Amino acid sequence: MSISTEQFAAIIAFIIDETGLKPFQVQQTVALLQEGGTVPFIARYRKEQTGELDEVQIRLIDERLAYFSELEERKNSIIATIEEQGKLTPELRARIVTTRLKTELEDLYLPYKPKRRTKATIARERGLEPLADLIAAQGLTSGTPEEAALPFVDPDREVPDAAAALEGAGHILAERLSDDADARAMVRRLTWEQGLFCSRLNPDKKDLVTKFEMYYDYREPLKSVPSHRMLAMRRGEKEEVLFLSIEAPVAEILVGLKSRLVKGASIFRPFLETVAEDAYKRLIATSIAGELRLQAKLLADEAAIKVFAQNLRNLLLAPPAGGKRVLGIDPGLRTGSKLAAVDSTGRFLEHVTIYPHTGEGRIPQARKELLRLLAGHGIDMIAIGNGTAGREMELFAKETLAESGLNIPVVMVNEAGASVYSASEIARQEFPELDLTVRGAISIARRLQDPLAELVKIDPKSIGVGQYQHDVDQAMLQKALDDVVESCVNHVGVDLNTASWALLSYVSGIGQSLARSITAYRDANGPFPTRQALLKVPRFGAKGFEQAAGFLRIRGGSHPLDNSAVHPERYPVVEAMAADLGVSLEQLTGDPALAGKIDLKRYVTDQVGLPTLADIVAELKKPGRDPRKAFETATFRDDIREIGDLKEGMVLQGVVTNVTAFGAFVDIGVHQDGLVHVSHLANRFIKDPNDAVRVGDLVKVKVLSSDLQRKRIALSIKEAETGGERREERRQGGENRVQPVPKQEGLDLSGMAKAGFRVKKNNANTDR
Repeated sequence: MSISTEQFAAIIAFIIDETGLKPFQVQQTVALLQEGGTVPFIARYRKEQTGELDEVQIRLIDERLAYFSELEERKNSIIATIEEQGKLTPELRARIVTTRLKTELEDLYLPYKPKRRTKATIARERGLEPLADLIAAQGLTSGTPEEAALPFVDPDREVPDAAAALEGAGHILAERLSDDADARAMVRRLTWEQGLFCSRLNPDKKDLVTKFEMYYDYREPLKSVPSHRMLAMRRGEKEEVLFLSIEAPVAEILVGLKSRLVKGASIFRPFLETVAEDAYKRLIATSIAGELRLQAKLLADEAAIKVFAQNLRNLLLAPPAGGKRVLGIDPGLRTGSKLAAVDSTGRFLEHVTIYPHTGEGRIPQARKELLRLLAGHGIDMIAIGNGTAGREMELFAKETLAESGLNIPVVMVNEAGASVYSASEIARQEFPELDLTVRGAISIARRLQDPLAELVKIDPKSIGVGQYQHDVDQAMLQKALDDVVESCVNHVGVDLNTASWALLSYVSGIGQSLARSITAYRDANGPFPTRQALLKVPRFGAKGFEQAAGFLRIRGGSHPLDNSAVHPERYPVVEAMAADLGVSLEQLTGDPALAGKIDLKRYVTDQVGLPTLADIVAELKKPGRDPRKAFETATFRDDIREIGDLKEGMVLQGVVTNVTAFGAFVDIGVHQDGLVHVSHLANRFIKDPNDAVRVGDLVKVKVLSSDLQRKRIALSIKEAETGGERREERRQGGENRVQPVPKQEGLDLSGMAKAGFRVKKNNANTDR
């Protein structure tokens, strides 16, 4: 069922009102989206049309456009259904047309929705609707309800007496009240605002020790349950450890329902009050509780997905080591460690397996093989996976380098998801002859070179930066994560001649099928000399070129602007700038002094405004500049490799690996991330941990406690101040083993009194 012009205008008005954006911004953005524009393209190359909206605002418009379009289609369907029943009044139509909420729309439709056979249905079949109408009119002020019901007694229709007649009429009235949109809205509002979300232990599990002990007898205001607690309790329910319920403000709700049903001092007043109670307890309460549980779950999902998306963005935009020749090591104990060398572009060179941890007799051969690979391939850096035997391999590599007088950086790399990549289709295509563990070592090396280019090959849900990721709405999660990957890839830009099809598939306007076609064409015909050559790829049309070209880079190509974010449609503008300055395009590109002389106002037209011109000049000053931060890495202490090596009060350097609603997890090099509770992130109140730290941040932490048996580590950033560092230095006999980290933005590392926080079992990072 299509949407009319009037409905589409209403959709635009709804979006304008909801977002607070200017009408032209919404109208132009919607038009661009409907023309097939992608969010990154519109945000970057159509700033004049949108009034410089960013990606977040454009995605919001896109999401609300989809919501309201679905809503209008549903309105059309409901109006048609009610009209067929001959029950559509002008007032009802007006309420349906103007509503903006799907819940309100469904409430309005409820009285007209086909129902299964109910008690009210049976009462109507027995001829009791006239009695229900009589009672609802509340006109009788004398006599008794039983006397009023006597004319409706009919044993042949299974109404043996007045009590049965009143009971049936009560069922009809209760259903009417439960179907009333305004009554349901009132119950929903009061339950949401005043209700409690309750959790209790399943009696069958009373002797069981679980991670849900905190919730064995727990209640909290429904509207303010934090995402992580809501999802934890729902998981406890799914595992049949907990029973969950909503405790509503019943007394206040019944007052509201009775006031809607009882209008005067008729003989039916007590009866109607009983009907209101029956309507709530039998029909409304369970329905509204179910709705609100879903609403609370949706809000929890949105919050958890937002955290996941932010973590993923920070991980994908982690600083790359760049074009270095890297030796990747997937460490192991009994099965050995896999070493794989790659060149500066990530091309696989050679692999070997060494066994430095299976006995002293195998160490010399392991050292020999390591040194041979380093020398034979001119290795610039060593990347070691941070899993099992990672710290042992790090120590072995450093000792080998020291004995040989080599100064090659050794970097621990988060290997989460490497095994997933190793068994994936793209890994099999890239390295069909290699063992899975060797593919993992190659992936570890490439992660150091360019985290974004390598991590896009893995399902984001396997990277390990989520919170209860298997409990949230999977379709919503997938879309949010795909949006993040798309945003990051286009923000950084992609080398057209070296990118994998997996990376290219996230470029604006391309997708998986076209990405495969591009790489196949590249394999058959060699590197692309220009962006324009993309149009020779089968099925790569003008629209795809428009959306993608600006995000693709060609290094050393025949056109100097092809290695910049300047879109080909604006090349004539840059050529005019160069001509006016009396220099060649090659001279202008990359010369900040020349670019600074450009008078932007001279080039403003109806199609090109100052925002686009400013972007062009910024690119001319630094063409192809990587927007990610400079590469740096944490240095773990060599004497701290296991949880048992930790002592309370130690100050260590670490890397933030995950941020959740309740704090941040930090890798300090002991195979188990420690938790910095939100209360220990900074010397100020922190509501959102992302305000203090981000995934990939290098931080200095103080050990508050460690539990070897439960593998729990409690850390503090706010207590890792100078005094703590001096105390730890004295403990080490004067040798300062702690390498201070630059102060992180948003963190106050000045001293504060120890708060004594200890990790509770329920705060475990349950789903990483």
